[in-house]
Amino acid sequence: MTGYPQTLSKAQQSGKQLDATDRRIIVATQAGLPLVAAPYDALADQLGLDVEDVLARVAAMQASGIIRRIAAVPNHYALGYTINGMSVWNVTDERISELGRQVGALDYVSHCYHRPRHLPLWPYNLFAMVHGRNSQDVEAKVTGIATLLGEHCRGHEVLYSKRILKKTGLRLKG
Repeated sequence: MTGYPQTLSKAQQSGKQLDATDRRIIVATQAGLPLVAAPYDALADQLGLDVEDVLARVAAMQASGIIRRIAAVPNHYALGYTINGMSVWNVTDERISELGRQVGALDYVSHCYHRPRHLPLWPYNLFAMVHGRNSQDVEAKVTGIATLLGEHCRGHEVLYSKRILKKTGLRLKG
């Protein structure tokens, strides 16, 4: 089996370490910011910090890659997107980085990963999760990915979720 080059994340490259205050900010926000007009003011009050300090620390953690992004995360099930398809692709190794970035940039792809093949049983090395209101929605999106990949794709499958066993991100403890 071939190895994959180790690429350091932006956070690893920066060498920035979390101090106790950064960690408190992450722990306080990892379940979401308060849904108020001034969420950072409310967060600063909760933590006993100045809002300017909170904003500066969040900006520094974003710049260093410790925080990748701050965004609204809708519950796609509550919005009617109840069909989940993990599309798996056998993509030429020479182009996987470029094509993976293109697939990951599609607005209907929620997760995109480069994973090792496990030949001869598992030839797939690119994984892209799509969601739909029905299987036809998912299949149409998968067709869009296939069109994008073109001749660089040697096959694919769609693995549908049957039920949710766990759905949380990484959580730090206080």
